[in-house]
Parts: sequence; C-alpha cells; structure tokens
Amino acid sequence: MKMFQHADSICHTYNHCWRISSARFMKTNIIFKAGYISQSFKQNHMEYRRLGKSGLQVSALSLGSWLTFGHQVTDSVAEELMDIAYESGVNFFDNAEGYAGGKSETVMGNILKKKNWDRSSYIVSSKIYFGAEEKKPNMTGLSKKHLFEGTHNALKRLQLDHLDLLYCHRPDQNTPIEETVWAMHQLIQQGKALYWGTSEWSASEIMQAHYFAERHHLVPPTMEQPQYNMLWREKMEKEYLLLFRDFGMGTTIWSPLASGLLSGKYNEADPSDTRFAQIESIGWLKERWLQPANLQKVKSLKGIADRLNIPVVKLSLGWCLKNPNVSTVILGASKTAQLKENLTTLEILPLIDDKVMTEIDDLLGNKPAFIEV
Repeated sequence: MKMFQHADSICHTYNHCWRISSARFMKTNIIFKAGYISQSFKQNHMEYRRLGKSGLQVSALSLGSWLTFGHQVTDSVAEELMDIAYESGVNFFDNAEGYAGGKSETVMGNILKKKNWDRSSYIVSSKIYFGAEEKKPNMTGLSKKHLFEGTHNALKRLQLDHLDLLYCHRPDQNTPIEETVWAMHQLIQQGKALYWGTSEWSASEIMQAHYFAERHHLVPPTMEQPQYNMLWREKMEKEYLLLFRDFGMGTTIWSPLASGLLSGKYNEADPSDTRFAQIESIGWLKERWLQPANLQKVKSLKGIADRLNIPVVKLSLGWCLKNPNVSTVILGASKTAQLKENLTTLEILPLIDDKVMTEIDDLLGNKPAFIEV
C-alpha cells in the first residue's frame, strides 16, 4: 500500500514538474532529451539512431507488418518488402502477437529463416497484450502467465531464439504494474528479450514502471511505441517530455501517415485500393482521420510540398523524423514501389528547415500548448 501511495505522490509531482518544465521548454526552446548526447550516424544512405539512452542503434526508418503481413499482402510480396527494406539499410522489423492473429509473425519468421541474414544485422520486435488467434482467459493482457506464454509463442512463430524488443502492447487495468515489470525483467534475464518497452501507455504509467523497477533493481522500460503524426501530437510533444529527459526513453513511432491520409491519396476521392476500403476492422481509424478538416489540412500541406518539389508523403514522414525524440519511424507498405519511394525520405530532410516547420505548425494549428506557471 505504501508503494502505491508513494507512486501516486510521484504522479502528482510529475504533473507539477511537467507544468514547470513545459513553461521552461516554451521559453528556452530546450529539447527534452535525457542527460546525454544522442548520436546518430549514416551508412549507405540510411541514418541510425540510438534507441533512447540505450546502446542499440536502430535505423531511422523501419518496416512494420500490421495489416499487411498475413492479411493484406501475399507472402511473396511480404518477402519482397523485407528484401527492399533490408537492402536499403533498414535493420528494424516490427511485429506483434495480435497482428493477423499471429500469422504476421509466422510470415516474417519464414522469411527470416529463408534469408538467413546475420542475426546481428537486424532487430525484431513483438508486442504482447491482445493475444493471437484464441482469446480465452489468460490468453490476453499483461499477466505474468500471458507475458511468458505469449513471448514463447511469438518466438516460435518468428523462429528466433530471442526478441530484440518486446513491448507491452497496451496498459492492462486488470494486472498490477509491479507484476508486469517483474515479468518483463525476468524475460530479459532469461534471454528471451534484450529490451522491453510499452506501447500507448500514459506518461504516469510509464513513470510508475520506472519507479518500481528502480526501487527493486529491475530492468526498466527502454522504449515506447506511440502513434505520432502531423495530426496526432499530444503524447510525443507534450505528455512524454519529462520521460525523454529524465529516463531517456526511445520511441518507435507508428502511423506516421495517419493510416495513409497524410500521403495525399484521399485528397480527391476515397480510393477503393486502400486499407480503409479493404479492412473492416479499422473502421474506427477511418472515422478518426477522414474528417473534412483533416482532408483540408492535407490539401494545404500539398501546397508546401509542391513548393519544395517533394511528394506530400515525404513531407509527412520527414516532419516526424525532424523530432529528435523519434528513434525510428515505422513504415507500413503493401506495394514495393511505395516502400522504395518512402525509404528515400532521408534525402529531403534538409529541405524541411525551421522556417518550413513553423509554416507547417501554423497551417495545422494543433501544436500542443505549454502551460505557463
């Protein structure tokens, strides 16, 4: 009980400190990074960034498999996509137990086995929470039982000895954070995973995980996987700022194109050859993004992109990469030409200077406001 009371008091302190630090951020333009220099380097046209304060180098652009592998694309296309990504310098491939009911991991595992790439040359993740095909009691969530068994099953599907990154895919209100932190620590101690993190957790939940891990000398979360794009900014640019500064959290952001809206393909019509048209399970995303105000913003963004002589899709991806707290941008692709084009985004980053970033902020009108104290 005392631990919970202390954690709650830290949450209140966190919120108070955030207000103070946010005001300082606004006044001094400080970048909220941890107390270290996050170095990056380039090789074969790909940039590699540290995953937060860890020593792991992750490609600035990575490849995800949600909605594609085992679902929207054939296995042969999935293999082509991984080939293109790997040959372009991508070293991180993102997956989860819940993607296509586990089929996504099976497809990726078969490809990795066939390619026989040097295991040190790539990073693979899985995420545990939603379960795979069956959803019986203890087959979802973040209990120690499901975390252990879900991780074991993910390794079997991926045909790997260990995961480089292992995420808690959502917070679990039915499982104490202490149980989850202990389980993740033990999975790392067993060599089943090298780093663990969270996905779509609140800042206070992540803070509690760090506090509990520090108190008991356990391995804390290294990274968070939040949604981040021009239309969805609150967590990355406001809520998580102290996490970056105080804990050195890395981020592997998903949906940089707002499910394709920021690619510009919805500007004139609702194409039938899109995820929104083909996959019923993401109707909630269609309702979120396909709003008249959002469509108008994308049309206006195209004006900026045209002036810079770049596609709006690259402007959108490049904008995400400009945030120094982004470790890697996860790309989703169902077509090889689409992936090849998006993987050249790093080439246009110099065009997106401070003046362009300010112009984009003014156009979007959604930059998170900082609280003066």
